[in-house]
Amino acid sequence: MVMEDLAIALATDLDGTFPTVVETMGSQLFWGLRRICGDHQEAEDLTQETFIRAYRALGGYDSARIREMSLRPWLWTIAMNLGRNHVRDRARRPTYVELTEAGADDPEPVDNAAWDKRLAALSGPQRAAVVLRHVVGLSIAEISETTGRPEGTVKADVHRGLARLRETIEVEK
Repeated sequence: MVMEDLAIALATDLDGTFPTVVETMGSQLFWGLRRICGDHQEAEDLTQETFIRAYRALGGYDSARIREMSLRPWLWTIAMNLGRNHVRDRARRPTYVELTEAGADDPEPVDNAAWDKRLAALSGPQRAAVVLRHVVGLSIAEISETTGRPEGTVKADVHRGLARLRETIEVEK
């Protein structure tokens, strides 16, 4: 179902249509948040919280407002705010080191850890722009709406973020 059709369906039947929104956007939100926060479990929690907040907010909106909204950027705005707050809060807390048995397998593939490290080296706006553009597949206009930044700034963030990733990969070779 197209996102515009989902918004119209939500306006008429929130409870019946919302599971379709979760099915349609759940994977995108999860993988985008996974790249932003760098942790599988945290991304799952943030994805769930995004949908909880979206559902509660939609319950308070009138039908005309829901019908007119750009659903995908609206959901990403909620997700990005949650992700940004989570990363900021995590940086303020002490890091606990969990002792594991020698030789225990890491549940995350090495490739994901490498990409998480590369993305973490980007500034927050660059990381968000690159993830939303190349992991999630949002357009520049949708990223602009999601982040509240001008389209030209978003384009620059994507360009500079990709250039920085290329530099990082070249240095690693």
